[in-house]
Formats: sequence, C-alpha cells, structure tokens
Amino acid sequence: MNTVKPLIGLGTAAIGRPQYINVRQEEGASISLEEFRNKGRDTLEYAYQNGIRYFDTAPGYGLAEELLLDWVKTKQDPDIEVATKWGYTYVANFDPTATTHEIKEHSLTKLNEQWLQSQKLLPYLKIYQVHSATFDSGILENEEILKRLYELKSKHNLIMGITTTGDNQIEVIKKTLNIVIEGNSLFDAFQVTYNVLDQSLNDIMDTLKEQHNKVIIKEALANGRLFPNDNYLTYQPLYQILQKLADKYKVGIDAIALRFCIDSIQPYKVLSGAANSDHITDNLKVSNFTLNTNEIEILKSFRSKPSEYWEERKKLGWN
Repeated sequence: MNTVKPLIGLGTAAIGRPQYINVRQEEGASISLEEFRNKGRDTLEYAYQNGIRYFDTAPGYGLAEELLLDWVKTKQDPDIEVATKWGYTYVANFDPTATTHEIKEHSLTKLNEQWLQSQKLLPYLKIYQVHSATFDSGILENEEILKRLYELKSKHNLIMGITTTGDNQIEVIKKTLNIVIEGNSLFDAFQVTYNVLDQSLNDIMDTLKEQHNKVIIKEALANGRLFPNDNYLTYQPLYQILQKLADKYKVGIDAIALRFCIDSIQPYKVLSGAANSDHITDNLKVSNFTLNTNEIEILKSFRSKPSEYWEERKKLGWN
C-alpha cells in the first residue's frame, strides 16, 4: 500500500501565508514571521522525509515559493517534482486583518515578472501553470501570452498546465484542450477542484486520460467543509458516513476524503494542504487502506451541483 505515497503532493499555500480561504478548525497561536518561515521549512522537510516528492507552490502563496526554492537547493534528488503558477500576487503582507489578500492579473507583464523568480526552481520545476484560468481573465484567448507560454514550455521542457476554479471549470478545461500552437497542444496538466461535494471532474476525466494529461486534485477536503460542522445541516448525513469510514479504517476524515479522490478517479496527484507535520502524518494514512466499490459509490451519492458548491465556497472567509 505504500505505493500510494507518491500520489500525495504537498500544496504549500498554508505554509507560505498565515491565511487561506477555509473553514477554521482550530485556533492558531500567534507567531512571528521568522517562526512562521522556520515552521514552513520544517514542514517541507518532514513531507520529504515521509515520502512526498511533489510540491505545488505559487508566487501568490506569500513566502511559499521562496521557501521551497531555498529548501530544494539543499536536495540532490531528481525524483523531486515542483509545480508553480503565475497570475496572482500576494498583497496582504502577512496581516490577518487585511481586506485584500491577493490580486489576480493575467498579463504578459505579470507572466514575465513572475517567471524571473519561478525559473530559479529549475531543474526541479516540472509543471508551470496558469493560476486560476477563467474565461473572465481572457487568458485562454490571449495569443501573445499563449505563445510566450509555448516558448517557455519548449525551451525548458516544461509541462504546461492550468488550475481551475468556479462552477464552470469543466467548460474552461474543454476550451483549454483545444489550444494548439505550432501543431502541438499547449496544455498537458490540469489542477482541478475535486472532492466528495464537487465531482464535476468526472464529466471530463475519461477525455483527459485518453489524451494522457496529468490531473492534479486540489481542495480534496472542500476547504474544510468535509469536517463535521453544525453550520452545514444538509451535510450531517455525509458527516456520519465519513466518520463511520474513518472509524472503520482507524484514520481521520481527512484520509477518507483524500482516499476517495485517489480511488474514484486515479489522478496523477492529490494535493495535501497540510500546514504542519501532524497534518502530513494524518494525510499519509491514505497508505493504510483502500475504499471498496460500495463505499466509493456511497460517497459519490453526496455530489452537489457545482453552482451550489461554489456559491457556498464564496461565503468562506480567510482563516
């Protein structure tokens, strides 16, 4: 069962900035920026020592990309895969009371600016992604930017990808699959929200596999909504099932949620959003079991409409 470990990657948003869109599960102690930085380094090393070799980051994740760059330089391991993104700038300056935490900008200027830093992750950098590709930003029709991405892909032997968000993420992926430059598909990797509640990825997963695209799962825990919460009365039956499965396999609900993603669609990676070593330890318990067909089907029955899922997500705060 340990072969599942390489399927788990570490998303670094939680170790790069003190706030993230989520349901607060616990009160964190106030620590200095230097302590926060050291904790992030320790989390990266702990993940590595426990078998994780895939690390996902972004300039928009505060310190994360810088932390990862400094840390990965201490390794000489060709198995390490780094994915980063461009398009968001972190502006909260580590102020938990900030009204604006990040700014999205899909411009050629922003791409070139952030690439100057991100390219330092080479040769570990394997996947370069448009951060939250949407129709609204115009990124999928901007020929100047698309050609620049193709140039970077070709020159540095990168896998080019997008991350998606919103209730129309499947339509965005379909549009992206049709982008061809010099006779070649531009995008080969898709980091997509998928979990027990939002299972819309199923609608296009067969196509992605047929075309040998890499699928990376984010938000497997639905931003914390899969943990029992009295504010979500409609999810109480789901919480009971999740807890029953957690008790059966002697793991936490987090492991059940991650295992569901692995067993139901067999993605390239599922990202852990762990903020510390304890979270990583709990997440990696996915190695200890597999869900049977009946259990997967029961969890699939809790699929919600994407429009309802994302409307609910919009109401989550930065915690």
